[in-house]
Amino acid sequence: MSVTAKPTSKDAALEEAFGAPVPQLYAAATAGTASPALQRALHLRSFLAVAEEQVAVVRETIHQATSTDRDLSELSAEAMGFDAQWLEAALDARDSYTAALGELLRTMPPPGPATARPVQFAQPQITTARPPAAPVAPAPARAGAALARRP
Repeated sequence: MSVTAKPTSKDAALEEAFGAPVPQLYAAATAGTASPALQRALHLRSFLAVAEEQVAVVRETIHQATSTDRDLSELSAEAMGFDAQWLEAALDARDSYTAALGELLRTMPPPGPATARPVQFAQPQITTARPPAAPVAPAPARAGAALARRP
């Protein structure tokens, strides 16, 4: 199943922030009409879908290994240790993507047309003047004259 079709814990927040269901948001991104904020949010959502799936897989693995109908002699501390590391990594990834997506949704500008004027920067002004020109001495009377050859 594609990550675009997997539900995540942040789908409701995305739908509220962007005003459309998740499949329509992905359609806008595919069509090239999505804003940069929406594109980034959908990337994070896709990563979150994978991380949440990993959490579910590890949880199911642990539940199967510890079910009451299993023989306790099959339980391995080494395997459980590996599962615990895998679960920790999956939970860390999920938490990171959830936090990043929450931060993006919290800091992005509100939807709709921008009402603020664009920022105008003051243009630097030249406040110094050129120094006065130095007086030029008159050239000697024969300046630039060609020298005559003597026989």
